[in-house]
Amino acid sequence: MSLSHALLGLLAVEPASGYALTKSFELSLGRYAWHAGHTSIYPELGRLAERGLVEVTSEGARGSRTYAVTPAGREELRSWLLQPPKQSGKVRNEEVLRMFLLSALDPADAKIVLGHVAESTAAAAAGLREIRAAHEGSSFRGPEGFGQLAAEFGLRQYEAVHEWAVWAMAQLEGDQTTNSPA
Repeated sequence: MSLSHALLGLLAVEPASGYALTKSFELSLGRYAWHAGHTSIYPELGRLAERGLVEVTSEGARGSRTYAVTPAGREELRSWLLQPPKQSGKVRNEEVLRMFLLSALDPADAKIVLGHVAESTAAAAAGLREIRAAHEGSSFRGPEGFGQLAAEFGLRQYEAVHEWAVWAMAQLEGDQTTNSPA
């Protein structure tokens, strides 16, 4: 994913200032999907404007600008979204690496790690359930429903990982009972 596509997506939902876009990354996108700060957002907006993918629709106090996506920007976003994600061959996922290496720990320590995974995913799922409940009945399109499909994806992902962690702890518990001296 690229920052340019994230910005195009946000601006396709509704025009926004660089400040408002930065807040979107701080509040939701940065927490769940893609981190970006104002030092990368503002220059990227300039590049997108140079390419004709966004345009300044108004200027306010202190040089504040409101940006909107152009038809060319919508087409770029559409094209990117319709393509399958590119696999670079370089996967870096610390959480998955930790799961691969759990067997390097004794079972009691591995269960502690899995307990943390179960607790954190349960808490994250609860938070997303609250978000979904607060927006129940919202359309999945437009500014009011923006992110609801992503929230549901995240919720189901957290629930699946939580279920797996509980299962894995039970497997370790079963291994300990089978392997313990009689």
